[in-house]
Amino acid sequence: MGVLRVHFTDSDLGRTRVACRPDPLWELVLSANLLGNRDGRAVFDAWRADARSRLRHLPAWVGRLIRLVAPPFGDFPDLLTPLAAQDGIHAGVEAVLSTPPHRLTRELTALGPIPTWASPLVRGELEALDALGQTLHGYFTHVLGPYWPRVQAQIEADQTRRARAFLAGGIEAVLNSLRPTLRWQAPVLQADYPTDRDIHLDGRGLLLIPSVFCWRTPVTWIDPGLPPVVVYPVDRTPSWWAAPTTNGHRDHLTALLGATRAAVLRAAAEGGTGGELARRTRNSPATTSYHLTVLREAGLVTALPDGPHMLFTATPLGQNLITPP
Repeated sequence: MGVLRVHFTDSDLGRTRVACRPDPLWELVLSANLLGNRDGRAVFDAWRADARSRLRHLPAWVGRLIRLVAPPFGDFPDLLTPLAAQDGIHAGVEAVLSTPPHRLTRELTALGPIPTWASPLVRGELEALDALGQTLHGYFTHVLGPYWPRVQAQIEADQTRRARAFLAGGIEAVLNSLRPTLRWQAPVLQADYPTDRDIHLDGRGLLLIPSVFCWRTPVTWIDPGLPPVVVYPVDRTPSWWAAPTTNGHRDHLTALLGATRAAVLRAAAEGGTGGELARRTRNSPATTSYHLTVLREAGLVTALPDGPHMLFTATPLGQNLITPP
């Protein structure tokens, strides 16, 4: 195991940011990696079983092409994870399909021996590119789509954690909050990595992308000339993918407020818009809105305008109910 070292200058700290939403193509590629290996079995095996079942409903060539471009081990092409995907899956796939032919050939052949059936893609032939676009859209819609609200909820919870760190101590506190996966020892951000690698930001700043399907070690692009990006794993429980279950135990908050309202209050403790809280609690927006209204009237939640949305957070009284002093 090697070490990844990201070297900062003072100007890089001011240009470092955390992605504001999950990146659909990073999640797509990293989830495809996990489908082909056995990493993180306690966390991902139940998801794997369902995802493989869903993948079998797609044409066989979709799974074959996904495995070629996003293999279970080793590198995958940088071109599959363009920055344009920050604007959504459609923008991301369009950017992939717009890759210059020389780059497409270079990055795909770097994977190793290419099977004969994939030669048209390596040459950038239009029909093969169309098949790649169908593959990416089909995989995202059928394999990741059913889980996307849960992925969003995990990323939003991570963003809240980073935002609190920033308010407490600025960007260096954010970098410190990434432990143990990433270790900030100014002016270098370090992490375990498959090989020894140094990235010098040189004033370009760094985009940190939280990911549900990133496992253990962070991921970055192969090409050092691309805008610097580090994808890091969020904290998640083994049942992150599943609907919440009950085991007959009722804690004090559930007994007082009921299960749904208690869940909304707990979610509000981390802050978020109504839509974000709905995703975290896996309730409809209407149900969440109703319970937030009741909690506000009881003085347990407060709301402040945040652009076109309202940002909800638990009041001190609400926090005390969640975690009694």
